[in-house]
Amino acid sequence: MSASPQDHAAQAQPPKKRDRTHWLYIGVVIAVVAGILVGWLAPGVAKSFGVLGTLFVDLIKMMISPVIFCTIVLGIGSVKAAASVGRVGGLALTYFIGMSTVALGIGLVVGNLLDPGSGLDLSGVSAGTGAALAEQAHSAGGTMDFVASIIPTSLLSALTSGSVLQTLFVALLVGFGLQALGAQGEPILRGVGYAQKLVFKILSMVLWLAPIGAFGAIANVVAQTGLSAVTQLGVLMVGFYLTCLIFVFGVLGALLRLATGFSIFKLVKYLAREYLLIFATSSSESALPRLIAKMEHVGVQRTTVGVVVPTGYSFNLDGTAIYLTMASIFIADAMGQPLGLTEQLSLLVFMIVASKGAAGVTGAGLATLAGGLQSHRPDLVDGVGIIVGIDRFMSEARAVTNFSGNAVATLLIGTWTKTVDGDRVKAVLDGRLPFDEETMLDEGDGHGAPAPEPARPLVHS
Repeated sequence: MSASPQDHAAQAQPPKKRDRTHWLYIGVVIAVVAGILVGWLAPGVAKSFGVLGTLFVDLIKMMISPVIFCTIVLGIGSVKAAASVGRVGGLALTYFIGMSTVALGIGLVVGNLLDPGSGLDLSGVSAGTGAALAEQAHSAGGTMDFVASIIPTSLLSALTSGSVLQTLFVALLVGFGLQALGAQGEPILRGVGYAQKLVFKILSMVLWLAPIGAFGAIANVVAQTGLSAVTQLGVLMVGFYLTCLIFVFGVLGALLRLATGFSIFKLVKYLAREYLLIFATSSSESALPRLIAKMEHVGVQRTTVGVVVPTGYSFNLDGTAIYLTMASIFIADAMGQPLGLTEQLSLLVFMIVASKGAAGVTGAGLATLAGGLQSHRPDLVDGVGIIVGIDRFMSEARAVTNFSGNAVATLLIGTWTKTVDGDRVKAVLDGRLPFDEETMLDEGDGHGAPAPEPARPLVHS
């Protein structure tokens, strides 16, 4: 009996690489529990482990400039690609920037209302590099000195000086310069893409030290504050999850209902398998091919899906935006140096741009959080070590919220540009036209025909 074409296709596929990141997840959990126990039972010994958390934060800080430079340069390249498609790209980008701003604002409001770090006093927990940076910040001068400090000595010095704003400034210049070059700039853009892969590979290697950093940071914090630190971290984590739920079912759900008449609850049910995949991998990138296939199946035209989904994976990061603002407020309050309203607003503006570089490889959000604090309040950077222990627990909510935002955006942009079949959407969401889980394609009806592989998002999420 001859083998079927499916059998030959299965044999031709290379074996899947085993995902080892779940061991990192387990390691962080064990390290956090061990750190809490050591800090509680042997506080004198635990305080000496604080240097482990400091060293891990220093490694993250080392990656801030290259992460932001590569992702912002490539992000501007994707703006160009999206805008070339016409009004779909322009409308999508306008919506992404607006919704990211809303998410950042919600994170600030909830962070101030919840105030989870106010009961802690971690001002003496991490005094090393943060203290030196604080002294440097206080001696920087006034507003004009601050503006002047944004301009680096040279293009390359911005990547080595440790100044996040200088890196951001140079990245914007390089990105727009490559955009102006057009086709001549594409080889350089590809080179930056390869550099980004290298940067993220190094970052992923650094993240394997997260259990050690989490153990040292948590042990030191618990030794100095008692178990109240664990309670406050739990409050932050629960508050973040609830905020993400309110954002998805409240803000996005209401917008989807008002603009299209579709139900967010039916859409979530339709994407249930993708949510399980995201929870298993802590990354919404794992569900990117399935989201493209499902959005085409639901009735959105392929051209719209091909623009909105990949661009959204770079620019529509609602969950990451909420995380960045809530975590920043928590760290500032926990270290006894709360952010004023002006500082919060300036941080929000920075995060609107910098969060575009936080998508993707696990840990890029942590680097962007450190970058935001370093650009505004360098004395708070060492507090990032406090977040390391629960960052992995919050990554699932970030990824799911980002994914939900991109699914809703596809339906919204499709409706506004009249590139969606409303009747088909209702039929699919009602379960009358089920998605083919075996092939991820719908043969014969035109909506799910095989599509050419879309351009991969320039920044993963």
